[in-house]
Amino acid sequence: MKKLVLVSILLAMVVIILGAYTRLTDAGLGCPDWPGCYGHLSLSDTHSNIESAQQHFPERPYEAHKARNEMVHRYFASSLGFLILVIFIVSFWQRSFHRPLKLPFFLLCLVAFQGMLGMWTVTLNLLPAVVMGHLLGGFSVLSCLFLLYLRLTPYRIPGGDHRMRRFGKYALLGIVILTTQIALGGWTSANYASLACTELPICEGDWYANLDFSGAFSIPEADNYEFGTHDYDERMTMHILHRIGALITFIYLCWLAMRLYVAASAKLIKRLCVILVIVLGVQVILGVSNVVYSLPISVAVMHNFVAACLLLVLVSLSYTLYRKT
Repeated sequence: MKKLVLVSILLAMVVIILGAYTRLTDAGLGCPDWPGCYGHLSLSDTHSNIESAQQHFPERPYEAHKARNEMVHRYFASSLGFLILVIFIVSFWQRSFHRPLKLPFFLLCLVAFQGMLGMWTVTLNLLPAVVMGHLLGGFSVLSCLFLLYLRLTPYRIPGGDHRMRRFGKYALLGIVILTTQIALGGWTSANYASLACTELPICEGDWYANLDFSGAFSIPEADNYEFGTHDYDERMTMHILHRIGALITFIYLCWLAMRLYVAASAKLIKRLCVILVIVLGVQVILGVSNVVYSLPISVAVMHNFVAACLLLVLVSLSYTLYRKT
């Protein structure tokens, strides 16, 4: 059971990376239908019937590399869903051995909803709210899998259990702040606003006079949301809010890590604090690199991956602080 969950965690990481790569290569509509690609579940069948595919989807010219990126992501996501189904079945079968059951059931429901979001991403032509929700859903699945893995790990940490538990609420607040920042990043990316500002530390020109908060969080009516529908001021506002969120997240998580490191007696908590600061530093470097080097795909994908790692560190830290005696 524990090994199965670990494999699922690794696969969930791969799915998040592939999802980011699909989005960044503009392949979100590489297959205009769902769950297949131009009417075929196999990409090879689609490729061998290009003429037929074009007749069925004349508005969407077949681009092999985009279709490949999209279908590979779907294959891995489907495999993850199957593994989570197996985890639930095993948990239900072994419920007499005190295996967690509610969390696997919640995971099964969550991954089913995530599949629906994946379908709506295509059928609603990259509607930004759905794209952002799909991103958050992927991070939620990963976090719940990791939490399940921790619950299957019967470790105990001697010393300072009750004294450190009072810091648990601050770690949970850190998760809320980080999740909000991930949502801002997802909204920025879903609206193609990642390059709306090309200068540091804020934005070029008279940016503060052009902020449009209401427009930045609106969804204009459109038949297709690929490449964005907002004007420059709205996209710039999204980008700036993401940067401000990054600053708030950085300050709070640094404070949390230092506060816990000083107060903790357990080596594991101190080690998690150090890891938190290191991963946070890497994430800041990647974020700055995205601006300086105009959003290279490899750096942008790593930015998503490290955000997921940062979330897992906070989940581990929160679980440790709230561990049972």
